[in-house]
Amino acid sequence: MSAFVVRSQRAVTPGGLRPADVVVRAGTIEAVLEHGAAPAELPVEDGGELALLPGLVDTHVHVNEPGRTEWEGYTTATQAAAAGGITTLVDMPLNCLPVTTTEAALDVKLAALEGQLWIDCGFWGGVIPGNAAELTPMAARGVAGFKAFLVHSGIDEFPNATEATLREAMPHLAAAGVPLLDPATMP
Repeated sequence: MSAFVVRSQRAVTPGGLRPADVVVRAGTIEAVLEHGAAPAELPVEDGGELALLPGLVDTHVHVNEPGRTEWEGYTTATQAAAAGGITTLVDMPLNCLPVTTTEAALDVKLAALEGQLWIDCGFWGGVIPGNAAELTPMAARGVAGFKAFLVHSGIDEFPNATEATLREAMPHLAAAGVPLLDPATMP
């Protein structure tokens, strides 16, 4: 859907809290209108009394759960993010055990976060030697893209990719329509 309206009795705007209709077109807020003033042709998602407010997306977060939860787990990471106005975080594929380089590891990670999220959460997967067949299934399950290291990652569980690793992985990523993260341009 390219255009829609989100309506709330409690929209947070630069002018304060007020009832409003927020018009979203192609993923961008186009207008903040008076409550009930949305164009009739647009579908409306009415949040009623739920607060409607802007939020930030942090695309580079290392939640170390499962496996290294003492470093930081989902409860503390997402509570801290919410306190800072972040509404979505995207978790990096390393520092947890197992690292998120297989569909089975993704299942372990999803089970670990059950009941702990205070905000929305997405995931990056990892490209390592020998896991090219895992990339398409992980992307199909919603992994936003994949990260690779060309040097030692800092943990042995996430070995660096070689040219051969990348040549094997790239057709899978292209077919799935997901990016390979470039450390030089990563958010």
